[in-house]
Amino acid sequence: MRIVVIGSGYVGLVSGACLSEFGHDVVCVDNDKGKIDGLLKGVIPIFEPGLDDVVKTNVAEGRLSFTTDLKASVPGADAVFIAVGTPTRRGDGHADLSYVFAAAEEIAHSLTNYTVVVTKSTVPVGTNRKVAEIVKKANPAADFDVASNPEFLREGSAIEDFRRPDRVVVGADTDKARDVMKEVYRPLYLNETPIVFTTLESAEIIKYASNAFLATKITFINEMADLCEKVGGNVQDVARGMGLDGRINPKFLHAGPGYGGSCFPKDTLALLKTAQEYGAPTKIIEAVVAVNDARKKAMGVKIENAFGGLKGKTVAVLGLTFKPNTDDMRDAPALDIVPYLQAKGAVIKAFDPEGAKEAKTRLKLDLCKDAYDAMEGADGVVILTEWNQFRALDLEKVKKLLKNPIMVDLRNIYRPAMMKEAGFEYTSVGRPS
Repeated sequence: MRIVVIGSGYVGLVSGACLSEFGHDVVCVDNDKGKIDGLLKGVIPIFEPGLDDVVKTNVAEGRLSFTTDLKASVPGADAVFIAVGTPTRRGDGHADLSYVFAAAEEIAHSLTNYTVVVTKSTVPVGTNRKVAEIVKKANPAADFDVASNPEFLREGSAIEDFRRPDRVVVGADTDKARDVMKEVYRPLYLNETPIVFTTLESAEIIKYASNAFLATKITFINEMADLCEKVGGNVQDVARGMGLDGRINPKFLHAGPGYGGSCFPKDTLALLKTAQEYGAPTKIIEAVVAVNDARKKAMGVKIENAFGGLKGKTVAVLGLTFKPNTDDMRDAPALDIVPYLQAKGAVIKAFDPEGAKEAKTRLKLDLCKDAYDAMEGADGVVILTEWNQFRALDLEKVKKLLKNPIMVDLRNIYRPAMMKEAGFEYTSVGRPS
């Protein structure tokens, strides 16, 4: 099949590369000339494990290409995927759909044959109907259908998620569109991956509802962690005891400093606003958003208490991205916690394996070459992101580098008993110190 992907950001680039790996002829289009020039030279604009190899292989084999010329790319395509950004709109919290609608209009003018216009971007309910209206208005003679195909990629494991998804969701109104989408995902269908065909509206809601539910699980276990700290429980035992129930599942029951990233904060807020707009308020999601915002600030207080005050102290911070195996800092807990520590008088020395470049644009701090460099001469250390290289630090070396053996572990990657034996003043989340 001939497929065009509009947008070469995280979702577009991963989707385009993986679809080409399925054997399709894929063209990725982006209006950012610098990004496309880089991709043509083999420079991947984001950090995602394994993506560079997939891109390199499929470019070399002629199945994947990059361009800024949408008008020349769309004619003859079987499917055109819209994978542009839908950031939170300033002022009202709704998703900004201007990029989606602009792409739809531009696609319309270039359609020459029956084509399925597929919305891959995360969009509120009703958006795909609007996309269809835009295409029809811009090109009344166009032969097309619109399909909703939300993505469920996890940053850090997106390639594997695309290759072996739990399910593929497709919203479509016609058998013709469904047949095209079956062919797009035929390699997965042959592996018995469930393909869930729904209406456009149901597909749109599935995406938001899924992310909101996962964000709720994270927020719930974080509140249970607070209770554990008050009564002497261990949140990891609680999470395990809950997660072994097949109805609950252990995934996303990991206490920490709150969720961040490109999806959960944006999508929970967009779902909240959409529900309010349609007169179906979602009280649970309202609470999730409020509790998560408050939690990030509470983690700053937790660190301050562990250090016995922060004025004039140097704090080593390990990890700045919202999760490991990504360079993404969007809504990362670090963006709330680090400024709080600085406002209380702390000097920050930080290290993140992939987030340094982005951190420079978002935070004012001293970025170090590695974890031990960050800890040298600091009054204590805080673990904000659970990168693998932080899981087995040389604790004797850490003690020698720090002025005080203080560790605040907001990801619970060390055992309290082990840290006590090693001579650390250790603080974690939802566990006895």
